[in-house]
Amino acid sequence: MRALVLSSRNTFALDIIRKLGSSGRYVVAADTFAGAMGSHSRFLAAHEVTASPRFETDQFIADVCRIVTEHNIDTIIPTFEEVFYLAARAHDLPAGVRLFAGGFGELARLHDKGSFQRLVEQAGVPIPETVVVSSEDELHEAIARFPRFFARAVFSRGGVGLLTNTGPLAGKMSVADCHPTADQPWLVQPFTDGPMICTYSIIVDGRVTAQCTYSAPEQWAHSTGITFLAEDSTQTLEYTQRIIDELDPSFTGQLSFDFVKHEGELYAIECNPRPTNGVILLETAEFLDAFDGTVIEPAIVAPGVERQIRLAVLADAFAEPVQHLKTSLHDLLHVKDIGHQWHDSFAMMWGPAALLHGAKLAHGERQELLKAMGEDIVWNGEPIPGMTDADAAALLDVHAQRI
Repeated sequence: MRALVLSSRNTFALDIIRKLGSSGRYVVAADTFAGAMGSHSRFLAAHEVTASPRFETDQFIADVCRIVTEHNIDTIIPTFEEVFYLAARAHDLPAGVRLFAGGFGELARLHDKGSFQRLVEQAGVPIPETVVVSSEDELHEAIARFPRFFARAVFSRGGVGLLTNTGPLAGKMSVADCHPTADQPWLVQPFTDGPMICTYSIIVDGRVTAQCTYSAPEQWAHSTGITFLAEDSTQTLEYTQRIIDELDPSFTGQLSFDFVKHEGELYAIECNPRPTNGVILLETAEFLDAFDGTVIEPAIVAPGVERQIRLAVLADAFAEPVQHLKTSLHDLLHVKDIGHQWHDSFAMMWGPAALLHGAKLAHGERQELLKAMGEDIVWNGEPIPGMTDADAAALLDVHAQRI
């Protein structure tokens, strides 16, 4: 395999690069800025810089085509929302290259939280009561229905932009700051007590070949995880396969789901149609066999396996010492870092470059840094330049399928 791994700024992209490169595969990393940490791994054959898929779509596709041709790439592995731009422009990619991802319509249906709720309901997977709102008036009416509520845009990610009156994020966002529209609606649900359970899956030809179910005992600003603990996968594997069967029995790619566990039942919350940090908990051989589709039974991460992003845990301990210092010290002393045994520390030294990139994208505005860090590689449901008529129709169909 000669692979191109995109959005190399992500810790999970770095992990995929390490797993592929350490096995002798030819790996090229790329991102929209040279300082992306995955682009500095010792397991790379080369690294490249591309235009932004969101802001310069045509040039991004041209850059990917150039890299594929120059490095004789046979597999493109997206790790963030550049996957939508690639899937919508798959007809422009060089002949013979494999995009390890589903079709645009399937990915859009998973990403749109409204159509995702309808999909999982049809698959027989439990979901919370859900109201889709398309105006500020409808938002006020919906949150008035629930004494404790939880609301977010159908296109949102990373625990950013959440409206709630319950829990540690209560009051962090004002109703006045929320502006649902027909094109960019919001979901409102009753606040569901219980821990968040996440999954990471590799799917080949409609079959789950690897599954990791995990929790995040420590989170940065109550949003994105910085420590990861493997949990039992029995129920999540069943639910993941049900969703795939309902979506597309021939689906291939990487998917990540979020569930909340309430009174012993798992409720599906959202899907990230891409990898997440759960991949870090998979052993290299398990990942490679699952990726190649050669496994007879899915590779399952055993409960109890734990990893941390040590630099983030350390930063969190100083940012909120009263709340996190004791737990952070325990993790720093006892939990293995994501770079354990990789001897690839130079790559992680580039981690702060992603923060600087996010600050640059924020243009001095007061917005969440986590949001800004991915602003040039996200997709928020807009038509993509150069997409086919069939994919444009699929996007309209996704909108019609919102619950």
